[in-house]
Amino acid sequence: QVQLVESGGGLVQPGGSLRLSCAASGSFYSINAMGWYRQAPGKQRELVAAITSGGSTNYADSVKGRFTISRDNAKNTVYLQMNSLKSEDTAVYYCNAQVRRTTYRNDNYWGQGTQVTVSS
Repeated sequence: QVQLVESGGGLVQPGGSLRLSCAASGSFYSINAMGWYRQAPGKQRELVAAITSGGSTNYADSVKGRFTISRDNAKNTVYLQMNSLKSEDTAVYYCNAQVRRTTYRNDNYWGQGTQVTVSS
């Protein structure tokens, strides 16, 4: 069993900031990579940002310069700092982790999702 617990979502005004957190727990060797995805109503789920265990990052073009992904490997936790939020950032945000279960098996896990609403 591997669980991803998300927190930090909520309602914020345009131009405001939120910080999302996702903590992984359970039985695994290590986490290869973690990322944040989002899905707005009527839209396909998209990658927002991702980070590998080595610290490499990538971002969707729509959030570059506004969002920052970071990690704390000791706590098995990934963060997403969201600044200068826009109404189009409104979505359910999902945490994803690629977890190394054994020396030869990797599995992907998803959090339950947290709602982010940007509105005045």
